[in-house]
Amino acid sequence: MVIRFFLIACSLAAIATAGNFYRDFDITWGDGRAKILEGGQLLTLTLDKTTGSGFQSRNEYLFGKIDMQIKLVPGNSAGTVTAYYLSSQGPTHDEIDFEFLGNLSGDPYTLHTNVFTQGKGNREMQFKLWFDPTKDFHTYSILWNPRHVIFMVDGTPIRDFKNLESRGIAFPKNQPMRIYSSLWNADDWATRGGLVKTDWSKAAFTASYRDFRADACVPSSAASRCASNAAPGNSGWWNQELDLTGQQRMKWVQRNYMVYNYCSDLKRFPQGLPPECSIA
Repeated sequence: MVIRFFLIACSLAAIATAGNFYRDFDITWGDGRAKILEGGQLLTLTLDKTTGSGFQSRNEYLFGKIDMQIKLVPGNSAGTVTAYYLSSQGPTHDEIDFEFLGNLSGDPYTLHTNVFTQGKGNREMQFKLWFDPTKDFHTYSILWNPRHVIFMVDGTPIRDFKNLESRGIAFPKNQPMRIYSSLWNADDWATRGGLVKTDWSKAAFTASYRDFRADACVPSSAASRCASNAAPGNSGWWNQELDLTGQQRMKWVQRNYMVYNYCSDLKRFPQGLPPECSIA
């Protein structure tokens, strides 16, 4: 992808950067448990019995391609959650979630995804990863443009939330969002519905981050909009969608590794599944 910098009439800039954690993020909580290392090229979050830790981006983004390499908590991480997501603020917030639910040693992590629009979520899809995410760094990406929110793992699409506003389904397109991440204790629900509790004798728990990249629009004010003619040459991530190969790869993941899909949960929605579930 060609990287270009530009300014547009709606006071919004597109940036394409290889990140530095000192420059791009603020540690927001954790009382020293979050650390930026290696000259800003590595960030670690730690959880112990007292508290976890977290960080957020300095920029807000309104559409873009966001990549982060993450190495998750190794060993017995049951009860812990590593959350990595985009979110706006307020009761009608939009949000795009990756959450990694910890496990007993030897069991696969559960990757939990969700999309909130206008404060409404309940769109969970969960997957077992096809590799050990604790042995090395892997790239977790969100491609967000006016037509799609596509979740990707190492470049493989796992979920595509489409803009179906023409059918009366809200889509996140008007509220800029920051990047957030946190490592915290959620043993009341995270592992086997809360049946497996955090083993604090294994603490402290640490997740690591590197190679943040944002090819994205950064509004100078919350009122800014990213108009369709704003993207460079109307190309790249702005118009990106899954081609046939991408659709096939996503179907492969969903067929082999998806363990929960809200669109299949008739018990949860006895009055009828959400409207987007009936649209191919």
